[in-house]
Amino acid sequence: MPIEKIFAQLACRDLAQSICWFEQLFDRSPDARPMAGLAEWHHGDGAGLQIFEDEAHAGSGTLTLIMRDLRGEHARLADAGLAPPAIEAADTTSLIRLRDPDGNLVVLAQPGRA
Repeated sequence: MPIEKIFAQLACRDLAQSICWFEQLFDRSPDARPMAGLAEWHHGDGAGLQIFEDEAHAGSGTLTLIMRDLRGEHARLADAGLAPPAIEAADTTSLIRLRDPDGNLVVLAQPGRA
């Protein structure tokens, strides 16, 4: 099975509210709105995130994003009004755990110490 792209998907209750939150997270608008109830952000040639309006499943997803400059992203997210918690140190990485408006877990991680 040759895979050309991978899209993660998080369910949300209110697509408009989730789009606003993820616009702040990614610092840009969605790249595509391919159908009703769906917004996509494309990241490079092979990855992306879909936000899909599905109230029954909203809030139970997890998304992990690997970063190069976690401290810089922490400052940018604070400036954008997302109020990120303090950077956590784990065994082999540093991370920030955020919750989107539905409670989905969004983890920003940087290998090593940030």
